[in-house]
Amino acid sequence: MNQSRFDIGLERLNHIDGEAGQQVIESLQDICPDLAKYTIEYPFGDIYSRPGLDLKSREIATVAALTALGNCAPQLKVHLNAALNVGCSEEEIKEVILQMSVYAGFPAALNGMFAFKEVLAERGTA
Repeated sequence: MNQSRFDIGLERLNHIDGEAGQQVIESLQDICPDLAKYTIEYPFGDIYSRPGLDLKSREIATVAALTALGNCAPQLKVHLNAALNVGCSEEEIKEVILQMSVYAGFPAALNGMFAFKEVLAERGTA
């Protein structure tokens, strides 16, 4: 029997970031459960499960994109944790965020670095 996109996505998300998938589902259950479903199915069931990039590379790309967007602090913090969970070093993550200062500007890079500082403090490694 084939696994559903949702099951594949939830499995992948739980592998990357522990209980984050269940937290997304629960936090949206009362207002828009479909958004929780789509958030699990498409990014993690379809994209993160594709061949071609390992999870470390995917998280580096995601951290770069969310840093550059500049208005995604909660999602950035989730993916900063995920990047550490899949093997990115603190130095690699700092360099990715610093690199974004060139393409997204200093405010975006500063916000990204401050988010990373918070993540490290929450993990007890700062």
